[in-house]
Amino acid sequence: MATVLDKPVSLQAAPANREDAERKIRVELAACYRLVARFGMDDIIYTHISARVPGRHDHFLLNPYGLMFHEVTASNLVKIDLDGKIVEPSEYRVNSAGFVIHSAIHMGRKDIVCVLHTHTEAGMAVSALKSGLLPVCQTSAEFYGRVAYHDYEGLATDLDERARLVRDLGDKKLMILRNHGLLTCGATMAEAFYYMHYLDKACRVQVKAMMTGELRLPPPEVAEHTARQSEVNQPKGDAVWRALTRQLDREDPSYRD
Repeated sequence: MATVLDKPVSLQAAPANREDAERKIRVELAACYRLVARFGMDDIIYTHISARVPGRHDHFLLNPYGLMFHEVTASNLVKIDLDGKIVEPSEYRVNSAGFVIHSAIHMGRKDIVCVLHTHTEAGMAVSALKSGLLPVCQTSAEFYGRVAYHDYEGLATDLDERARLVRDLGDKKLMILRNHGLLTCGATMAEAFYYMHYLDKACRVQVKAMMTGELRLPPPEVAEHTARQSEVNQPKGDAVWRALTRQLDREDPSYRD
C-alpha cells in the first residue's frame, strides 16, 4: 500500500529566484557528496558528482579537487562552464577527468540535472566482466535492459571522448564505464543517488553470488517485467532522499555551510 512518503511531495516551496534556486541545488549536491561518503562509495579525493546550475545550460557545479567527500559543503563547490573554465572566484581547481565526463552529459542531455560517478570495488569488478550487470536478484532486475555501456579509452581527459560518452549513454540514466566504474544521472539529485546506491548494491550482490557457485538467473521476460514494475513508482528516490537528508541534518548539518 502506498504511503504519504511514497508520493513526490516537496518539503519546501519552490525557490522564488535564481539565487535561491542555486543555493538549493548547492545544498542538495553537498548532501549527495556526504551520502556517497557515508555509504562507502567515495574514492578519497577522486570521482565526482555534478549538478547543473538552475536556469543555465552552460554552467555546472563540481567538487573542489583535493577535498574528501565528507569535506564538501554548499559554499565550496566550484562553478565551471562547459569549457572547464571556473566562472566564479574559488581557491580550488577541479579534476580534469571529472570535467570531461560531466560536461559531456550536461552538454548532451538537457533533461539531466545531476551526474554521479564512482569507482567502487564492486562497480569496477562488474565493469570488467564480459557479461556486465546480470539480473542476479530483484535489485539488479530493476535495471534489466536499462544500463548503457561505454568502452574504456584510458583516463577520461580527452575532450573527443565526450561525444562517445553521450552516444553510448543514449536515453538511459545508468551506465557502466567498462574497466572503470559506474555512472548514474537523474532529473533530480534524489534520482541520481537512488540509481547509484542500488546499482552499486546490485554489483556487490553479483560479485558475491559469482563467488559461491553457478548463477541461477530469472527468465528474461521475468527480469523485464520486474524492470517495468519498478518504473511505475516515479520520480525515483524521493522518499529515500528525504529520509537520508533528515538523518544528515540530525547528525551533521555542516554540508549546508
